[in-house]
Amino acid sequence: MGYALTAKSQVTVPKAVRQQLNVEPGHEIDYEMLPDGRVVMVAVKHAASAKGKFAKWRGVGLRKRDTDSLMRETRGADWNLKK
Repeated sequence: MGYALTAKSQVTVPKAVRQQLNVEPGHEIDYEMLPDGRVVMVAVKHAASAKGKFAKWRGVGLRKRDTDSLMRETRGADWNLKK
């Protein structure tokens, strides 16, 4: 079965293909051009550790926050105690 391109050159990825690639809306995919003219769609894999490491900070702005409050939030209340 074929799929038609939209006016913006887009095509809907069939559910079976999305499930095979384990992708959902917002995930990235890439295309690999093969020498015989075929194109392979692949899911882009990102390092999970980097994503998880900073996930709780996503969307948090720094404006109007002083350094002391940021340091207490990230390192704990006793971040500036002299040892």
